[in-house]
Amino acid sequence: MLDRHFTLILGGARSGKSTYAEQQAAAATGEVLYVATAEAWDDEMRQRIAAHRAQRPATWRTVEAPRQTGAAIRAAMTPATTCVLVDCITLLASNVLLALPKTSDEDTATAALNAEIDLLLAAYAASRANWYIVSNEVGLGIVPAYPLGRRYRDILGRANQRLAAAADRVLLMVAGLPLTVK
Repeated sequence: MLDRHFTLILGGARSGKSTYAEQQAAAATGEVLYVATAEAWDDEMRQRIAAHRAQRPATWRTVEAPRQTGAAIRAAMTPATTCVLVDCITLLASNVLLALPKTSDEDTATAALNAEIDLLLAAYAASRANWYIVSNEVGLGIVPAYPLGRRYRDILGRANQRLAAAADRVLLMVAGLPLTVK
């Protein structure tokens, strides 16, 4: 039996999810693999990515994997990797959804994101590292007024459910405080 754990960290925007995950990873001994899923579509996102890069310890290895994230992690893992931090499923879901044809239905979008989650879970199963996966909890807000927003909320909510079922621990971040859900 492997001595490792998988923690899913959920929360709203600016709830402290990434900061908490980074604190947990910083406490790890051994190599930290930071997996970034963001894509720089505009100047604001480029600035956010630059700020995230600047705040990470120089000793952490970073893999930028906006899609095919699980495969990228498997390729980047080394025997020295003791911690994997994936930030975040929220952007991965967005990347997957936006890469589909505009005429795609919810089933197609769900299948595409499920394929990504399958690869992530397979990478975890093949690793000996502790994992922290960050994602937004999107089910607490208003129902989006447009179809793409509703589809996004629905596929991300289902992906979060799959990850939560597989996780050893699930935390909900509220105002920077971790609340244990599982």
